[in-house]
Amino acid sequence: MPYLIPLILLAAVIYNSVKILMEYERGVIFFLGKFQEVKGPGLIIVFPIVQKMLRVNLQIVTMEVPAQDVITRDNVSVKVNAVIFFRVVDPQRAILAVQDYLYSASQIAQTTLRSVLGQSQLDELLSKREEINVQLQRVIDQQTEPWGVKVTAVEVKNVDLPQEMQRAIAKQAEAERERRAKVIHAEGEFQAAQKLSEAAEVIARNPIALQLRYLQTLVEVAAEKNSTTIFPVPIDIISPFLQAMKKS
Repeated sequence: MPYLIPLILLAAVIYNSVKILMEYERGVIFFLGKFQEVKGPGLIIVFPIVQKMLRVNLQIVTMEVPAQDVITRDNVSVKVNAVIFFRVVDPQRAILAVQDYLYSASQIAQTTLRSVLGQSQLDELLSKREEINVQLQRVIDQQTEPWGVKVTAVEVKNVDLPQEMQRAIAKQAEAERERRAKVIHAEGEFQAAQKLSEAAEVIARNPIALQLRYLQTLVEVAAEKNSTTIFPVPIDIISPFLQAMKKS
């Protein structure tokens, strides 16, 4: 019994001293409150009372930025949310330079989102999403770099527009579709007129082509099984009769 208590204390000290860090973890070691070194991964020894270890995860963190009210440069109020991807590249600075790098990165992302999008127009926000994502990533990364945090990507997820703005955009899109339809129709009419003009020139050079077209039309009309059939008479057939009537 006298040896049992020391053995228990020794086992407790060993249990609290042995730490196992995963491949994606690092341990920031403090000795009597002062930074000593960064250890890991694997098995490390931390002496109780005089040493303290803080774990730092090096995996990429996916953090959703809450929806922010943004007023664009053309005075349109929208709600925008985003997703930020970042990871710790320097465990020492992530612990010493900032109190909570996760919370601080979230706050920086929110303020940067409002600032950058407030300098863009609504059309740019809707059509140039990739350029805005790159700009957000660059600005946020510059601010988190002193903390040993690297921002790998920022993606704008949703842009919620007011109802009246949605109706205005829908009307604009409908007007654009109508404009394109009219342009395509006009281009078709122009091309058809060109082809008819070319056909008229061919017929003018070869009058027999008009007779062939006349016979083809009769065949097409007869195939329809109509009760009434109209036979168009070329003007050159009745022209002699018309001249005789003028002379008489």
